[in-house]
Amino acid sequence: GPGGPGPAEAGLGALPAGLRAAVRSLVGDLDSLFTALGLREESFAVGALSRVVAAELASYAPARNRRRTATNKASVIFVDRTLDLAGAVGHHGDNLAEKILSVLPKLPGHKTDVIVNMVELTALQTTDETCSIIAPGCLAQPNDPAAKALWESFMNLKQKEAVMEARRHLVEAASRENLPIKMSMGRVTPEQLSSYIQLFRNNLKALENHCGLLQLVLATVQTLKHPQTSKWDNFLAFERLLLQTIGDSEMPSVLNQLLPMIKSYNERTKDDYTCEDFLVLLIYIYSVFGEIKCGKELDAAEEEVKKALVKAICDEPEPSPLLQKIT
Repeated sequence: GPGGPGPAEAGLGALPAGLRAAVRSLVGDLDSLFTALGLREESFAVGALSRVVAAELASYAPARNRRRTATNKASVIFVDRTLDLAGAVGHHGDNLAEKILSVLPKLPGHKTDVIVNMVELTALQTTDETCSIIAPGCLAQPNDPAAKALWESFMNLKQKEAVMEARRHLVEAASRENLPIKMSMGRVTPEQLSSYIQLFRNNLKALENHCGLLQLVLATVQTLKHPQTSKWDNFLAFERLLLQTIGDSEMPSVLNQLLPMIKSYNERTKDDYTCEDFLVLLIYIYSVFGEIKCGKELDAAEEEVKKALVKAICDEPEPSPLLQKIT
């Protein structure tokens, strides 16, 4: 709603002293900018802190004077950046491209590309997933039209449809190379895609002609087989449930539901959340929840979650680099 005129001290007074000073400084800078642009603004806010900023700007004396004389009208929308965190840690929809980018290891020196293990296309037999003898593949295939079209499918279609597109591209490529492929209908499995990929292994010309496409299909197979993929679906289900119940639930009840799921290393199975997973979930919960009512009930629930998390972190036999940095 509009951050209309009125005293802002009530909202501002609830903030820590350092944040109050930062808001006042921001409002002064915004007023200077709007003065230079000759703006008479109407402010709107999305989020708790944004409302404080909008209200402070509305009641700021120099800003009131400016609005009386400024000639250019403008609408200004303030948006809390905590919502950006929900975007960064959330598991959004049924999208194969996002799963590939999240699950497979990053290509060294790159932020938006991944390592695709290419051993399956060679005669080298190894169970070592970190085998570095064979150069890795990647997602960026600018010189392969079929691979580019398939990557578009990964980004724009639902996972089931995208995987079917991977099979279709692979079958077409194999047919063009006269490879003995048997087209099967129904659900696409990673094992089925692997069996199609094997047909290219002993044909160097076919490998060369369709190398980009094969890298994307291998990325699909490795993602679908990855243990993180089932956990991804669990995250997504939890986030959807949270968004459905957020209007009816208070933060303490959400934290109390989360508490039994925090398990130490010795109690966890491969399907249980790790300490890092819980940090991601907590960031998501606090980001989307908006304004949270403080009180004894919240303090007690947060204290229990803190205790459980600290115990789980301390019980880790080999803490990850992230946990080491936190401790």
